Amino acid sequence: MTPEDLEAARDRLVPDVVADGLDVLFCGINPGLLTAATGHHFARPGNRFWPVLHASGFTPRRLAPAEQGELLAYGLGITNVVARASARADELTDEEYREGGRVLVEKVLLLRPKWLAIAGVTAYRVAFGDKKAKIGPQERTIGETRIWALPRMAEEYGRLRAAVSDG
Repeated sequence: MTPEDLEAARDRLVPDVVADGLDVLFCGINPGLLTAATGHHFARPGNRFWPVLHASGFTPRRLAPAEQGELLAYGLGITNVVARASARADELTDEEYREGGRVLVEKVLLLRPKWLAIAGVTAYRVAFGDKKAKIGPQERTIGETRIWALPRMAEEYGRLRAAVSDG
């Protein structure tokens, strides 16, 4: 992938990997340029999402970004708070986060996952106007869907996995 290829992917949209009634809908901040260029979520080499997903027990093996469709068989999906691709999250405005939060609420009400897991407590705080949110399960729900704010660490993903297993 050349720098020109990556720049050409700026502002592209990446389709969600979703289905009705998932156990967990994982939610990134927004797609990076490599994700937009490839069409595969969390595509940047070194991104910890795929290894952490496996290390925490959500998947029986480490999936590659190109295998993202297999998540649905495990009751998992992927979306983003902000749909447009950028090189860095700091290119996004607070209004984009807030609008993304509104769109995310509509998506969750339609798809009804058991959990919405937002990878980034800061993104959650801005999108949902909850300045005091901490890592972990949130008091807020969207319909029947519970929310968990995640860092990118296997331990916290493991805690979410245990909560999913407990019902």
